[in-house]
Amino acid sequence: MNKDNRLGMGLGALLSTSNSKDNNSGVKKINISQIQPNPTQPRKNFKENELAELATSIKNQGLIQPIVVRMLENEQYQIIAGERRWRASQLAGLHELECVVREFEDTEVLEAALIENIQREDLNVIEEANAYKGLIQLKNITNESLAKKVGKSSSHISNILRLLDLDTKIQEMVISGDLSMGHARALIGVPNAYEKAKQVVEKNLSVRQVEKITSKFKKTKKIEKFKDPNILDLEKELSNKIGLKTSIQFNENGSSGSLTLYYSDLNQLDEIMKRLKK
Repeated sequence: MNKDNRLGMGLGALLSTSNSKDNNSGVKKINISQIQPNPTQPRKNFKENELAELATSIKNQGLIQPIVVRMLENEQYQIIAGERRWRASQLAGLHELECVVREFEDTEVLEAALIENIQREDLNVIEEANAYKGLIQLKNITNESLAKKVGKSSSHISNILRLLDLDTKIQEMVISGDLSMGHARALIGVPNAYEKAKQVVEKNLSVRQVEKITSKFKKTKKIEKFKDPNILDLEKELSNKIGLKTSIQFNENGSSGSLTLYYSDLNQLDEIMKRLKK
């Protein structure tokens, strides 16, 4: 089976791929101390209450679905799929786990981990975004191609990926559930976004309220994005002469407007005032 086609067929296709070198395939019991997690695993957030529930289920019913591992050196094994079950099994006090042993190349290990995460319903949007980013880089494909392979819309992929532009502190607030995806999207590209994010939580603002607060800035950014190149050259010339960032805005009629000077500290403000007074 073509490796590129397996992505669209899901994790099952990837894990069931036959390999003539794979002499260790099949279910076998492995001591839990010989099993280690995959360091490239995109999923970093494991909820303790859910792990405890799964541990109780495993303790009562056993591990119904084996985890998938690959063999390392010194009789050690690395998890390909099933880290959550491995963690819960440790909590349940199991000493051995039933595992399916496969031979995987490093790129296939990451691919399997990424696909497994994407297919999980409880994956938070930041983990989902990191999984998409990982697959795009790993497979060297476009957002549109990935969207077709994982059965999502292209806009969904793009919107999710944009969340990775946010400050990591804001991303952590999304992971913890303090901010929704809607709140986070409204803060993308906004100055002092983390401070605004804290205000959202403190004041319990709705997504609509946050969008209203940030819309003025985004409107200005949109105008600046399509600014006449001649105006941009003039701004640059002024900035070089006075040593401050400048912004020139024209009104709709084009005959009037505003000139804005930006300062970074009070000393710069004092210098501006001295020049103006002269």
